[in-house]
Amino acid sequence: MFKGSIPAVITPFIENEVDYNSLFNVLNYLIDNGSNGLVPCGTTGESPTLSHDEHKKIIEETIRIADKRVPVIAGTGSNNTFEAIEYTKHAESSGANAALIVTPYYNKPTQSGLYEHYKSIANATNIPIIIYNIPGRSIVDMTVETMIELSKIKNIIGVKDATNDLFRPLITRKNIQNDFCYLSGEDGTALAYLAQGGHGCISVTANVAPRLCAEMHSAWRSGDISKAQEINLKLSSLHNALFIESSPGPVKYAASLLGLCKENTRLPLSEIKEDTKKAVKGCLQELQLL
Repeated sequence: MFKGSIPAVITPFIENEVDYNSLFNVLNYLIDNGSNGLVPCGTTGESPTLSHDEHKKIIEETIRIADKRVPVIAGTGSNNTFEAIEYTKHAESSGANAALIVTPYYNKPTQSGLYEHYKSIANATNIPIIIYNIPGRSIVDMTVETMIELSKIKNIIGVKDATNDLFRPLITRKNIQNDFCYLSGEDGTALAYLAQGGHGCISVTANVAPRLCAEMHSAWRSGDISKAQEINLKLSSLHNALFIESSPGPVKYAASLLGLCKENTRLPLSEIKEDTKKAVKGCLQELQLL
């Protein structure tokens, strides 16, 4: 079972090339500051802009650098089912602990199409698969009914829920009677998601405040609700600032202020505005991260 604070890892770039030296620094920073897992090549890792070779190498490097200190959940999603199968097979053979597979964006599949997409990937591999449901980005929302059916497939073991619907985990848990893993995909409501039976959060904020995010989850698990709430309140302004503009623009700028990597994103994402930079920097200073 995956749990706690799991950063959705940014992909550092220098002059439009993947910066593997900075990736090494980022990953060790996240692990050394208490993160409970790593997700390379997700949306926050700008996976749609990565070449096949880059995607595979980043996953391989993350597994190598993590060196089993924390689990690696490889982002292997695509709106092309055959490409998703290829990425998922590669993650499995490389030693990833699980695969995070986003609902296919742009195609707008029906619920039947979503079911067949995930079933095809699951049948082609043995690696544990986590459904990534993020209608705000993919424009398609997997229903609870579809997720219930997919949960019956042995290696589909959980969900990253980025719907911001806090009733969703309750109704899903009521209808899936097994060890399904519930991970929030929304930093701002991650603590509330835990209260609804969640196990952790695949987090953007944890890229730059990994210690605080990990401590919040640890406090919740140990029953120190007041401490978890206190940390959550401290992080609230940063959660908001990191989504003033399209992620990962703000979080990569924050990482650059911490000296972890350059702020560069790949087109079609462009440099964030000065007002956004000011807000992000102010939040880091407020948290005494700068």
